[in-house]
Amino acid sequence: MNTTEINGFTIDQFNQYDLTAGKKEGVCPLCSADRKPENRKAKCAMYDWERGLGTCMNCDEVFQLHTFKRKGSTDKVYNKPEWKNNILLSDNAVKWFEARGISQKTLVKAQITEDVEWMPQVSKEVNTIQFNYFINNELINIKYRDGRKNFKLVKGAEKIFYNLDSTVGHDYVVIVEGEMDALSFMDAKVDSVVSVPNGATLNRLNLDYLDNCIEYFENKSKIILAVDGDDAGQNLQQELIRRFGAEVCFTIDFGEHKDANEYLLNYGGSMLKRLVDEASPVPLENVVTLKDVNNELQEFIHEGFKPGFQVGLDNFDSIFSTYTGQFITVTGVPSSGKSDFVDRMVVGYQMKYGWKTAFASPENKPTFLHTHKLIRKIGDWMPSKEDIGTDKWNQVTQIVDENFYFIENERYDLDSVLAKGAELVKRKGIKCLVIDPYNKVKMNGSSAMSIPDATMEYLTRIEAFAKKYDVLVIVVAHPTKMYKKDDGTMDEPTMYSIKGGGEWYDASYHGLLVHRNYTNNTVKVKVLKVKFQNLGENQAEAHFKWNNLSGDYIPLTDSANETLPWEVA
Repeated sequence: MNTTEINGFTIDQFNQYDLTAGKKEGVCPLCSADRKPENRKAKCAMYDWERGLGTCMNCDEVFQLHTFKRKGSTDKVYNKPEWKNNILLSDNAVKWFEARGISQKTLVKAQITEDVEWMPQVSKEVNTIQFNYFINNELINIKYRDGRKNFKLVKGAEKIFYNLDSTVGHDYVVIVEGEMDALSFMDAKVDSVVSVPNGATLNRLNLDYLDNCIEYFENKSKIILAVDGDDAGQNLQQELIRRFGAEVCFTIDFGEHKDANEYLLNYGGSMLKRLVDEASPVPLENVVTLKDVNNELQEFIHEGFKPGFQVGLDNFDSIFSTYTGQFITVTGVPSSGKSDFVDRMVVGYQMKYGWKTAFASPENKPTFLHTHKLIRKIGDWMPSKEDIGTDKWNQVTQIVDENFYFIENERYDLDSVLAKGAELVKRKGIKCLVIDPYNKVKMNGSSAMSIPDATMEYLTRIEAFAKKYDVLVIVVAHPTKMYKKDDGTMDEPTMYSIKGGGEWYDASYHGLLVHRNYTNNTVKVKVLKVKFQNLGENQAEAHFKWNNLSGDYIPLTDSANETLPWEVA
C-alpha cells in the first residue's frame, strides 16, 4: 500500500478518517455517526486504498480516504476567501434549486452557501447564492450569484475548476460550462465532474484556470466534454480538445437542449448519467469523413473562407495573414532583422488575439535581452531604471511573463523542442511556436540522410506538430552564402536560397523575406509564398520605418521614394 503518492498526487494525510487501514470494507465516515446506535458499526462502505476512494452503500456517497498536496508550486500570491459555515439555506433558495432539479442532498454535498454580498452590477448588497471552490477541502474561491443572474468571483483569488476535488482517484472526468450543470451531474450520481469558472466566449479563451491545476487531468483516460451547444461552447470544446489531446476526449450531445441542467429537467438523472456512459469519442486523427467536416463545409458554402490571423500592421495585414495549424518560413540575409520582425509578429498576435508563444531561439540569447525586446514592443518605449516598478512597467512585464515562454536547452534538437512545445500547449495553451534559427535546432539522424530528404523530414515533423496542436509555427531560416552583383549589391534571397533548396518552398505554407536597411532605419517585408490566395498576395511588399528605441515598426504608406538597398560588404 503506497502511503506517499496516488495517481501522481502526493498524499498529505493518509487515512484522514482514521479507518482500519488495509481493510476492504467498514463503516462510512459520512453517515455512520447519524444512524441508529445499533447500526453505527455496520460495514456499509467499501474502501479502495489504491485509488484512495471509499463508497458507501447506505448513503450512496463517494469519499476520499486521504488528503493530497497540490502538484508543483506557483510564485503567485492569491487572495483566499474566508470560509463561513452558511450551509443552512433559506427555504426560497432550496426551492429555487429544487425547481431546477437539484436536491437538498446535492446542495449539502457541494457545500452551497447563502449570504449577503455586494454586487458591482447593481452597486449594492444583495442576497446571493455562493458556489464554493475547493482544493483538498481548502476554500480557494467563491462565485456569487444574485437573483438577477449577476455573477462575480473573489477579486485576486486563484481561478480553478469548480468541484475539482471530485476528480481525485477517478480515471475519468466530466467537464461542464457552469456550476448548475456540475450540480446536475452530481445529482445524477456522476462522481467526477467539474465546471469551468467563467463560462465560454467566442473570442479570447483564457484558460488560466486549467494552467493552475492541469495535474488533475494528466492521468485521466477519459475526459468527457459536456459543454453548451452554442458557438461559444463549441469554441471552448475545441480548445479543451487541443489542450488535452483528442485521444482521451469524448463529447456529449444534449440534442435540442441547451445544457446539462435543461436535459436533467426534461429527462431525469438516470438519462443524464446515461449520456456520460454513452459519450462519443472525438474522431480519430488522420481519419476524416464528410460528417466530421460537414459543419465547416456548410459554413464555407454560406460565408466563404474564414479571415486569416493578422499582426496589426495595416500595410502588412493587407498582403499577408495566416491560419493556425500551418507554418511560416522567414528568411533574409544575416543581420536583416528576421528575428526582430518575428518578435513583432508574435506580439501582434498576442495583442489582437491573446495568443501565447513559445520560443526555441538558440541565437536570441541571453533570454533577459530577448524579454527586453518584447517589453519595448509591447510598451512602445525604451524603459529606463526609473521605469522599473511603475504601473506601466508592471503591466507590460506581466503581459510578457504570462504570454511568452522560452525553451532553454544546452543542446537543442527538434524532437525535444516539439515535445516541450506539446507540453506548453497542454499546460499553458500556447498558439505559436518560434524556431529561430532552424539550423541551430538539429534533427537527430539527419547526418545520415541526404540534404533534400533531411529537409523534407524536418519540415514534415513541424507540419505534423502544427496540425495536431492547432499551432502556428514560425521557422527562421538563414540563406546560404549570398553573392554580390557587379554593382556591389546583393541579390534578394529566396526560399530556394536556404540550404535544402526547393523543399523549403514546396513544404512551407508561407514564406516571408525580411531586410533591414540600417542607414535609414527602414525595413522591407516581402511575401515569397502564400499557400492560399485568400490569405495574401505573392511577391507583395510592405515597407516600414523602424523605431530603434521601441523596436516597433511604423508602416510607410508611400515607399516610392524610399531607398531600400541591400547591404553591401
